[in-house]
Amino acid sequence: MKRICVNCGSSEGNNPSYRHAANSLGNELARRGIGLVYGGARVGLMGALANAVLAAGGEVIGIITRDLDDIVGHEGLTKLEIVDTMHDRKRRFADLSDGYIAMAGGFGTLEEIFEAITWNQLHIQERPTGVLNTAGYFDALFTFLDHATREGMIREEHRQSVLVAAEPDQLITQMTTYQHPHVAKWVKQ
Repeated sequence: MKRICVNCGSSEGNNPSYRHAANSLGNELARRGIGLVYGGARVGLMGALANAVLAAGGEVIGIITRDLDDIVGHEGLTKLEIVDTMHDRKRRFADLSDGYIAMAGGFGTLEEIFEAITWNQLHIQERPTGVLNTAGYFDALFTFLDHATREGMIREEHRQSVLVAAEPDQLITQMTTYQHPHVAKWVKQ
């Protein structure tokens, strides 16, 4: 893996564990020589993650929209690309990365990681998608995904393709050995 796109919050949240996880993930990416592709902000978990990668000597590419750059853009990155729309931003995420990780975040984080998961399901791409489940942040989401699988809305193979770990090194190791499931797109034919 040359680069991983990480989707995470522009807020740090209420639990200090989230910022600690951002620092740990940043250090692990740099240690493994894996570049970071992310949303380009200097604030929240996004900023903490980017700063950790940079401090450890790693590559950081930020992709941000023009309007967000004016407010929260990070000026000290390896490269900052300014795009016109959020759709352009996500297209560049896909162009530049070999996999995706979601960390604690809100609606934008969920939307971005679910789009990557959906693209895998539809065979638009075949990239590992992982969730760094710090302090059980995503536990309720996994309960829902398991429910949707039992209800026949998600294939078991697709559910299992969403990689999960509590520690960055474990998650990245899973991602480096990922085998994309080659099953039908639909639950029932």
